[in-house]
Amino acid sequence: MNTRAQQLQAFERLLDIMDDLREKCPWDKKQTLESLRHLTIEETYELGDAILDNDLPEIKKELGDLLLHIVFYSKIGSETNDFDIADVANSICEKLIDRHPHIYGDVVVENEEQVKQNWEKLKLKEGRTSVLEGVPKSLPALVKASRIQDKVKGVGFDWEETQQVWEKVEEEIAELQVEIAANNQDKMEAEFGDVLFSMINYARFLNINPEDALERTNKKFIKRFKYLESKASTLGKSLSDMTLAEMDVFWEEAKRV
Repeated sequence: MNTRAQQLQAFERLLDIMDDLREKCPWDKKQTLESLRHLTIEETYELGDAILDNDLPEIKKELGDLLLHIVFYSKIGSETNDFDIADVANSICEKLIDRHPHIYGDVVVENEEQVKQNWEKLKLKEGRTSVLEGVPKSLPALVKASRIQDKVKGVGFDWEETQQVWEKVEEEIAELQVEIAANNQDKMEAEFGDVLFSMINYARFLNINPEDALERTNKKFIKRFKYLESKASTLGKSLSDMTLAEMDVFWEEAKRV
């Protein structure tokens, strides 16, 4: 691997390239914080895909794309004298030091859970009025539910046993079934949301990341469905011309493959 000097040299090279692009490239010169936002989100999801696929070369590539965005935002900030890359780096350094008193102070912790609890307490001391203030409003609902539950766990608001969580899931499913029987659309949606929230909670107790689990299932479904499409094409058929029984034969084949 590279030495620290080589790592710093590579980072300086990126900063120099960013200076050149911002000065000479018509596209790069036009970009703003707002125009880059959706591209950053896209790059983050691409990194997530690469991680789930355990594609290390792709992970390296996507990390580079994200690093470029961090440097790009910092360059734009420096042009208005609001902040630069040093301010960004120093900001996270100070936060990490403040949030790790068991490393940089005299606080003693025994395990990971105590670290998380201290983290949330320190955030409240920094001026936040709620532990949930750190959950971004624009997060996808599934990820947001998971983060909400992690946050409240950090201050002790949590179930004690896994079985209790499963019983809550069963309770919410029963309530959903009542509203389905009553054909009340609004209440069905509310209860369905409660079921999902409870399932996400249960996943946490099983040490399962619900977002990762669902995305793995998405990928698995896509792979099997494409196999089904391929088989239908080989037979000169479209899926709309096939019966469910015919499609199920190839679906089972896809599962074995």
